[in-house]
Amino acid sequence: MDSRFNDSVPSLRYIDEKSGDEYAVVKALHMSGGDGANSYSANSLFQRRVLSMAKPVLVKNTEEMMMNLNFPNYIKVAELGCSSGQNTFFAISEIVNTINVLCQKLNQNPPEIDCCLNDLPENDFNTTFKLVPFFKKELMMTNQGSCFVNGTPGSFYSRLFSRNSLHFVHSSYSLHWLSKVPEKLENDTENVYISNSSPQSTYKAYLNQFQRDFTMFLTLRSEEMVSNGRMVLTFNGRNTLNSDPLYRDCCHFWTLLSNSLCDLVFEGLVSESKLGAFNVPFYDPNEQELKEVIQNQGSFEINDLETHGFDRAHSKRDNGEDNYDARYNRAKSVRAIAEPMLIAHFGEDIIDTLFDKYARHVTQHANCRNRTSVTLVLALTKK
Repeated sequence: MDSRFNDSVPSLRYIDEKSGDEYAVVKALHMSGGDGANSYSANSLFQRRVLSMAKPVLVKNTEEMMMNLNFPNYIKVAELGCSSGQNTFFAISEIVNTINVLCQKLNQNPPEIDCCLNDLPENDFNTTFKLVPFFKKELMMTNQGSCFVNGTPGSFYSRLFSRNSLHFVHSSYSLHWLSKVPEKLENDTENVYISNSSPQSTYKAYLNQFQRDFTMFLTLRSEEMVSNGRMVLTFNGRNTLNSDPLYRDCCHFWTLLSNSLCDLVFEGLVSESKLGAFNVPFYDPNEQELKEVIQNQGSFEINDLETHGFDRAHSKRDNGEDNYDARYNRAKSVRAIAEPMLIAHFGEDIIDTLFDKYARHVTQHANCRNRTSVTLVLALTKK
């Protein structure tokens, strides 16, 4: 669930002020690997809740795809932005289960299914592949037919598969990552992302980059997918209740990261110029912005577009954790997605201190009510 790059788009590079070494963002934008305390695998409960929330849309579109394609004997599924850990197999399991239950119900022969796991080459595929035997064992126990799993490293902002080969594409919490940080972000040196104090030019730069990237994504997938194939995509988005495109609530996770980095600048641990040179390649679209890109690109029809509430803290409170645990667990969940690119730009020495600050800011804004972040669930059909 991280950003994608291709050779046709020049990647942003962060420059170490002391050594002059360049860190290519393409190598830094991946989730924290392994299964340790700060790994993505151990800190992605919220993302699993998002997957569960989108399950009805996923099941519905899988069933419709099978019936509209007249129950083919072979299905190719792509999981784009698979990251690492058990979440990788959540959607694939649901797709395979839905196909086989439907075939059994309607007395159809179950198809052979290829499941392609995609992420950037720097992703920790090893942690994910270690879970494949458990995934296959579970399928065998439930007699769910033949399923073959393979890896497809590369950017989903480039061609990944042969023409007319994909039947179903799933991607959860990946497409809000951009192919690069927008250019010409000026006069916004204390923010790593759009905030209430950002100039309008910052919003326009991010929106334009998102429009280019999502248009490219749709164009590439339209070449790879069969007619009447389906895509189910989820985004970290924003609601449309506030007409100001710059407005982000005080507890927005990038706002809290900006505040935490500013604390380190004040304490002399990070230079102002270093902070001013760092921005995240991320954009949280609203429903209308998604619709406009889809309609202008023209290869897909919208089947479903749903908006759901977004609350990272809630996923921790469900487990009965107290406020102390909840704030540090929320900090760890953000650390798991941001640490590699933060280390690439700021170095490793500040990371523990930075997320201690982050946890304190979570506590200070715990009573925030006017949240702008939402989860968008989108289902598309290839025309």
